[in-house]
Amino acid sequence: MAAVDDILRSYRAPRAVVRAHLAHPRAEPRAFSFLAAALIVMFVGQWPRLSRVAFENPDQPLPALLLGTALALGAMVPVFYLLAALAHLLARAFGGRGDFYRARVALFWALLAAAPLMLFQGLVAGFIGAGAQQTLVSVAVFAIFALIWGAGIRVAEFERPEVGVKTGQEQG
Repeated sequence: MAAVDDILRSYRAPRAVVRAHLAHPRAEPRAFSFLAAALIVMFVGQWPRLSRVAFENPDQPLPALLLGTALALGAMVPVFYLLAALAHLLARAFGGRGDFYRARVALFWALLAAAPLMLFQGLVAGFIGAGAQQTLVSVAVFAIFALIWGAGIRVAEFERPEVGVKTGQEQG
């Protein structure tokens, strides 16, 4: 339940949550688990929309739509790693002192923190369909994701690491 608590806390104090995650010992599996969990929740969030598409268009069976969506989300993994790397390099150009790992944690945590909202976004897409409501919810979800990620990047790149936590420069 700690992840759920941290997700809820991310809406109130995103920098404190990212700071706490970065205070843990460096572990790439931990960062990747944030991304994997976010992608799973995003996948589940697409089910109502895909069900609607399959219902409205019988020549597109739901299992094929689900498989295509799962494969597309899986293919996004390297894109998210690249996005985190680009964010780190951009922050470095503006005086950031973080590293690639810290930038990945900031991005992957922001994705996981925004994932429950993506469930709501999927429900709107599935039950209401395309329209102003779906656009409004999509813009709101993206804005919240961007705010959490921005707060995470601020912590990851512009705050000193906690004492006792080894940075990439300190490791052998």
